[in-house]
Amino acid sequence: MASIVGRIAVIALLGAAFVEGAVAQSYPVKPVRIVVPYPPGDDNDLLTRLNAQKLDEKWKQTIVVDNRGGASGMIGADVAAKSPADGYTILLCASPECALNATLYPKMSYDPTRDFSPVTQLAVSSIVLAVHPSLPARNAREYIALAKKRPGELSYSSVGAGSPHHIAGEWMKLLAGIDITHVSYKGGGPQIVDLMGGHMHSGFVALPVIAPYLKSGRVRVLAVTTAKRSPAIPEVPSLSEAGLTGFDVSQWYGVVVPAGTPVEITGKLHADFVELLSLPDIKARMADLGAEPVGSTPAQFGELIRSEITKYRKIVKETGITIN
Repeated sequence: MASIVGRIAVIALLGAAFVEGAVAQSYPVKPVRIVVPYPPGDDNDLLTRLNAQKLDEKWKQTIVVDNRGGASGMIGADVAAKSPADGYTILLCASPECALNATLYPKMSYDPTRDFSPVTQLAVSSIVLAVHPSLPARNAREYIALAKKRPGELSYSSVGAGSPHHIAGEWMKLLAGIDITHVSYKGGGPQIVDLMGGHMHSGFVALPVIAPYLKSGRVRVLAVTTAKRSPAIPEVPSLSEAGLTGFDVSQWYGVVVPAGTPVEITGKLHADFVELLSLPDIKARMADLGAEPVGSTPAQFGELIRSEITKYRKIVKETGITIN
């Protein structure tokens, strides 16, 4: 009897594995939704649509880009977290909703490490410290010196309280010992318009947002916030090089799916997204946006998310940043 039961169990396992494998091979058989937790036109949306077009061609299925902006990406992330774990809802996950917010908000409707399964980190880009050309600062050291001479007079913009851009600004203030005023904007579009128009002294701006204007002469980039220089603007030094040792705030983008999604589908998604990142036109367009393709494994992306939460928790505590 025991041997019969054992054989039945083995057959059942093999059958389940066969079914799961068949599901992965046939996936997708209907339209796939990619939730973007930000408005149309921002860097997250641009990157999503770039990949969505290629997936549409590869899968022969409609890819629906669903913009659900608001609450620092948490509205869209919550929508994705509560969707069926069947591979037909994907979240384009950036650093705020998948790491930073967990260190700022005591109550969230989802847990980025519990409610999602990582697929891959798509890309990483820098945030830049940029100023209006009228400001007499040619580099980050001069900017810091100017801020020390004029305490409380200079201001900097970000795309919102609690954003990586805001974190970068407050961390710079702490490490440099300067007093500058934070002004929050609702998105990179309005932020860059006011910076180029001279309505703001400076701003921490996502590189993909500012990239189209770098040659216009209407804005000057002083430094990147990543530990190393960006390949997109290698002539621009990092804040770490300017004396803020260890400074590293990046804007990264990745793909996650609701927890419980079959591993075979997660594996297919990983393979297909990584394949797209190797396409010459995708790489060229990302370079234009100032983003570097990554294509990490699910395990590597999961580790990045956890390490970023740890890093930001320390920075938030040191700077005393609070969100009302």
